[in-house]
Parts: sequence; structure tokens; C-alpha cells
Amino acid sequence: MKTITRIEQSLASAIAAGEDPACPPKLAGAIRHAVFPGGARIRPQLCLAVAQACGDDDPVLSDATAVAIELLHCASLVHDDLPCFDDAPVRRGRASVHFAFGECLAVLAGDALIVLAFQTIAAAGGKSPRRLGGVLGTVASGVGMPFGIVAGQAWESESRVSLVDYQRAKTGALFVAATTGGALAAGADPGPWRALGDWLGEAYQVADDIRDVMADSQLLGKPVGQDVALGRPSAAIELGLGGAVQHFRQLIANAAQSIPECRGATQLRALVHAESERLVPFAMTQALLSDMSKSTLPVATD
Repeated sequence: MKTITRIEQSLASAIAAGEDPACPPKLAGAIRHAVFPGGARIRPQLCLAVAQACGDDDPVLSDATAVAIELLHCASLVHDDLPCFDDAPVRRGRASVHFAFGECLAVLAGDALIVLAFQTIAAAGGKSPRRLGGVLGTVASGVGMPFGIVAGQAWESESRVSLVDYQRAKTGALFVAATTGGALAAGADPGPWRALGDWLGEAYQVADDIRDVMADSQLLGKPVGQDVALGRPSAAIELGLGGAVQHFRQLIANAAQSIPECRGATQLRALVHAESERLVPFAMTQALLSDMSKSTLPVATD
């Protein structure tokens, strides 16, 4: 079975497990709207790729870990789009949850997805109960305080913030949870896999900053220009667009190099490079940098 098929089927099962004919239908609809259709599902793909590289001897637990991480990611997007944050009307090319269902149901849908994520892991510990504590703690650390995605969102309310701290919390923490959680679900040492999550998570946030400046909103599936409009920390603002592109490429190289030698190393490196091309296409950025070098605009290089 293809990994993406495995992920979609596991997500569908998890969502169905949280539904009942007697539950509020609008809330159920808002939850499904938040999860389906999905984006690239890179976090669960990464989680399962690491689990497979480590033997994947408990696929029920690794599936649950991957699903939980994606549900938490979807919850963060629902909350990120709310009027109190980005007030974004569009997500993944269609109406954001609060725009389609209202602000109250969007808040509740995001909350329900967070709870469902941990319910999904808890229900998957039958074969390897001793792994549950590590998996739950790792996934939770990627979400909450002091360095998870909640803290990352909170940095946007501070007057001063380190760009690296912001990127590591808002985006990187859940990538680290994906790599280390995948290893833990397979009964392996998570330590060697942490660097991959760190580098790839930071690269993803830098890519998001680049795309916020140069991408078309219809192509991206969400509003662009938000970082400048909302005064957010941004690699493209701090380093300049050219500097951000070069920084992104270095982060991708670091991520690929950090993958431990294992039977799945080649596939993992291919996944990293495919994501790099999908996020920030090489030909497009080469053309951009060439145009910038011919103009009077400064191009940051450090």
C-alpha cells in the first residue's frame, strides 16, 4: 500500500471513530472540512518513513502516531486562520473553517481535533503499551509549552522574538515530533532522528516565508503577504528574499545529510528533496535570483 493511501485511510478511520449519529452535525462537518481534502501530509509521511526505516514492527502504533501529528497540524491551521490571528478566508484553496462554519465552531473543531489526536494514540497501544508514554510525551511536546506550536503561535503576540526560536516552535517542533515519534513507535532510539526534524522543520518555515512573498494566492491556496501585513517574524524580511532562498537550500542540504544510515535512508533523502522542489521550485528561484541580481535591489547572502 502506498504511504499516502495508508495515511488517508488511517485519518478517515480516526475521524469516523470520533463521530456518532447523535453528535452535533455542524461540528462533525467542520472537523471533516479541516482534515479533508488534505495538503501534502508531509508530517505523517515523515513519521511513517522513519518508522519504516526503524523496522515498523507495530504499524498500528506508527499509523496512530502519524495520524495524531496530522490532526494536530490541522487543528493548528484552523486556529491560525481565526479572526484573532490571521483572519484568513481561504485554506487549501477553499473556505477556511471559520469562514465556512463560523468562528465558534472553528474554535471547537480545533479543540476536538487536539483531543482526537491523543485519543487515537491511546487506542493504539495494545501491542506495545510500554511505548505509549514516550510517544504521547513526544507528540505533546511538539504542541504545547514551552517549545511546541502553541508557543510558536504565542511568539506572534510578543514585541521581540528571535526568528530561530519562532521558527523552531511554530513549525519545527511538530516536525521533530514526527521524526522522533516515528522512531519511538517502532521501538527505536529517537535521538538520531531529532536533527532531521529540526532541519526540515526550519526549512519548512523558511519556505513558507518565501512563498508568502513570491507565490500566487490561488496557487498557494491561502492568502499571501500576511507576514508583512501582520508584522510577523519572517526569514524573507530578515534575510531578504535572495538570502532566504539560499538559507532554505542550506537547510534542505543539512536535513538530507542528517539522516542516519539505515535501510530507508535513500527513500528518506528522496522525500526531503521532493518536498524541497514542491515548496520552492529550483527553476523558479533561480530565475528570481537572476532577475534580482540584475536589478538595483539588494540580495542578502548571509
